[in-house]
Amino acid sequence: MTSELILLVDDEPSIIQLSRMYFERDGFRVQEINDGEAALEAVVKHRPALIVLDVMLPKLDGFEVCRKLRASGDQTPIIMLTARDEDIDKILGLELGADDYLTKPFNPRELIARVKAILRRSDGKQKTDGKPIHRGDLTIDPSSREVRIAARTVELRTQEFDLLLTLAEQPGRVFSREQLLQLAWGFDFYGQTRTVDVHIAHLRKKLEGGSVKIETVTGVGYKLIV
Repeated sequence: MTSELILLVDDEPSIIQLSRMYFERDGFRVQEINDGEAALEAVVKHRPALIVLDVMLPKLDGFEVCRKLRASGDQTPIIMLTARDEDIDKILGLELGADDYLTKPFNPRELIARVKAILRRSDGKQKTDGKPIHRGDLTIDPSSREVRIAARTVELRTQEFDLLLTLAEQPGRVFSREQLLQLAWGFDFYGQTRTVDVHIAHLRKKLEGGSVKIETVTGVGYKLIV
């Protein structure tokens, strides 16, 4: 049973109460926060394993909280909660550095499943027995979770690393977005696959200048080519 601390940032009592019940049932500890400014302070004070962050918050909205955390170098995994089922909200959160998103109302079991998947992927020990992968001038070391293009170190966030590793393990294979979600994220995304597109865009920028490219296969998905 886990004992990781989840920072639950939301100002809706019903969301807090229901989410807390499910988290605690699965052995998580929960710290409740009701506004954006307090959330920033709580991250420094409590060092949570993961942050569940609502977009609509008093004092400082969730987007700004996410932006400030990432700008400060804090890489704590973030799942954003959006009240509207609009791509612009989801994409903005991902662009600012969130790892995932859920649209309200959501099934609390799905929230728990996504939290567990992200925490599993964030644990570097999951890949300690992996041998380095070499693709052109790209080197991926699963044990240290380091990526290099020639002599240059490429800084990747947890989900970016897992996505690149999945593609690099089978260069030339075309992966659908759904397959990438299952293999790199560890869960089904119920048809909401824009998160893959955003992370692919981030990876492409970070891989610029190297011999490895991520190619779009129209109507299907993505593949890594050397």
